[in-house]
Amino acid sequence: MNEQQSLTTRRNSAVTVIGLGPMGQAMTRTLLAAGHPVTVWNRTAGRADGVVADGATLAATPREAVEASDLVILSLTDYPAMYDVLGSSAESLAGRTLVNLSSDTPDRTREAATWAAGHGAAFLTGGVMVPAPMVGTEASFVYYSGPHQVMESHLAALTALGTPRHLGEDPGLAQMMYQAQLAVFLTTLSSLMHATAMLGTAGMKAAEVLPELLSSADAIGAILRSGEEHPGTALDAGEHPGELSTVTMMGATSDHIVETSTSLGLDLALPLAVQAHYRRAIEDGHGSDNWTRIIDGIREPR
Repeated sequence: MNEQQSLTTRRNSAVTVIGLGPMGQAMTRTLLAAGHPVTVWNRTAGRADGVVADGATLAATPREAVEASDLVILSLTDYPAMYDVLGSSAESLAGRTLVNLSSDTPDRTREAATWAAGHGAAFLTGGVMVPAPMVGTEASFVYYSGPHQVMESHLAALTALGTPRHLGEDPGLAQMMYQAQLAVFLTTLSSLMHATAMLGTAGMKAAEVLPELLSSADAIGAILRSGEEHPGTALDAGEHPGELSTVTMMGATSDHIVETSTSLGLDLALPLAVQAHYRRAIEDGHGSDNWTRIIDGIREPR
């Protein structure tokens, strides 16, 4: 087989997708559109009807699904679900590559990589960083960790899902980044709902206030990337210059948010958590430092 034939084969290589929630269905359709034969399996077989109509092949059992392809992509609830689904057919994993795109902890992903290796399979951890409707679009990207060569050997199929971003050989790194991204995402969503509820007590409608709130959320990235406010380099150096937004100033703001939320009868879990970060830094004598000093208390909670 010449190089061109080999490239064509890789581009059209068979892929198995196990787990057909919205993300699994989106990945299946994206792979089909890219020319890959796709075999699917889901515990509730009826969920496969749509993708089968689009050209996927439904396997009767997990073993049959695994044996259909060298590349097996998992889109499940969590990592324990992988053992539930594949445990009875683990001997079929030898020589194949498992790419687990399910969400879980970094430690569980490392354990899963060891489990896969024990059954002769290569293993990649992944985190898809877009919602299902955006899979396969130019905006889609996926974090991976594990052997770089393994990712490269399946690059055509993986790139179809989104731009691959390899973080390193440690299989826990992709989940670490995925959970870190979700920490930003989920707390931002909670803060938007808290702010919407706050304004709602004054009779303002969500449709009216959310565009204003979203403009603030959008501005955060621009602020942190600009000029002296960009905190990354200073954080890496352990420096927290307080010329602009100090712990004391931000802490006073957090106090006002707690007081306002209390007076309005709102849930205080989120504002109290934020307030606690600044109070800890002030108690530790860092009131004149930049707001980034709160990272110390996050790293070493009392």
